[in-house]
Amino acid sequence: MKELNVMDRVYDSSSGSTAGNGKVIGGGLIIAGTSIGAGMLSLPIVSAGLGFTISAFIIVGLWALMTYTSLLMLEVHQFADSKATLHTLAKQFLGEKGKYIAAFSMFFLFYALCAAYIAGGGSQITARLNSALSMEVHNAFGSIIFAIIVAVVVAIGTHFLDKVNRVLFILMIGSMVLVLMSLMPNVNGGFLASMPVEYGLVLTALPVVFTSFGFHGSIPAIVSYLDGDTKNLKKAMYIGSCLPLAIYVLWLLCTLGVVSQAELYENSGLTALIASLSATLDGSSLSTFINLFAELALITSFLGVSLGLFDFIRDTTIHKLKGNKLYVAMLTYFPPLGFALFYPEGFIMALGYAAIALVVLAVFLPVAMVYKSRQINNSGTHYQVFGGNALLGLAALSGIVIIISQFVAG
Repeated sequence: MKELNVMDRVYDSSSGSTAGNGKVIGGGLIIAGTSIGAGMLSLPIVSAGLGFTISAFIIVGLWALMTYTSLLMLEVHQFADSKATLHTLAKQFLGEKGKYIAAFSMFFLFYALCAAYIAGGGSQITARLNSALSMEVHNAFGSIIFAIIVAVVVAIGTHFLDKVNRVLFILMIGSMVLVLMSLMPNVNGGFLASMPVEYGLVLTALPVVFTSFGFHGSIPAIVSYLDGDTKNLKKAMYIGSCLPLAIYVLWLLCTLGVVSQAELYENSGLTALIASLSATLDGSSLSTFINLFAELALITSFLGVSLGLFDFIRDTTIHKLKGNKLYVAMLTYFPPLGFALFYPEGFIMALGYAAIALVVLAVFLPVAMVYKSRQINNSGTHYQVFGGNALLGLAALSGIVIIISQFVAG
């Protein structure tokens, strides 16, 4: 918050638009950073059986859906306070029921994502310990260690977490660039031309890819940051959604292009993916950056999501718990840790079910609020997203398809 205030002062004292453009770019990068993370690691796993071309079409299609619904959020924000949260908006336009639906979906999403990250991070730590100790370590041990480390960082406070996260995020971006640069020369056109093993695998891919564009939770903060300026907010939304799109397609190009479809499809775990990619760089010290990127992506994603869940629980539980970090931490980490212990390979499964809550938060709620808002505010003097009610219906239908896909594939 301190950093935002400093930037606000720079902007207000500026005689030109440079600082304003800086805030727009900064807001876009915050949105992009919210999307890019551990979910990126799952893309090659769920895309392996489909091939690069079909997978790229799915990514572009879901990017378009999420960009459209982010613009719907901006349309709604015009008629609310610039500091309004999603719960405030849901209550304003949809009443008490809307507020409760938003709250329940938020809990579901946070817990599912935390479960996914503990499962993925735990398997990574277990693999490291097995290699270092030359002995078999149980998966549960790695999951517990991973959860405890992140819980301690979050419980210390946001200021400390911010410092830790900045360092980790810079390292993650650096390692990602090195990984992409090292994989690119090894891309095989024959691998990229692989046809789908079966088209039914689209149902498995849809929920996971959809979750990888889940930045809508950060939109209220960006609206406040840019003082509700719709023109600048639109620019920030496009920057924040297009960056992940470009990075995801490039990541898919590098991963599906250096490992055969058969190998990726038969070995569909996170650890197996990293091992396959590392094998393509045999003899190169850069192979270590693949593991580093995977671990940093999991940690940074888990830090951000679990902080959101920690604060959400602290703010919504009874008064006795609000000041007790131990109880709040137990409510935050025990449920997802339990999932990781019973389903140590549940990284993809948890991300898939997170998509159900994300559909409610990022598709159904924006569509419903905009539909209600247009009935109330129909003067035509405010910004309105293109497409009218027909596109609203198509977006809602897309959300239904994603939810059905998860239940059918899950």
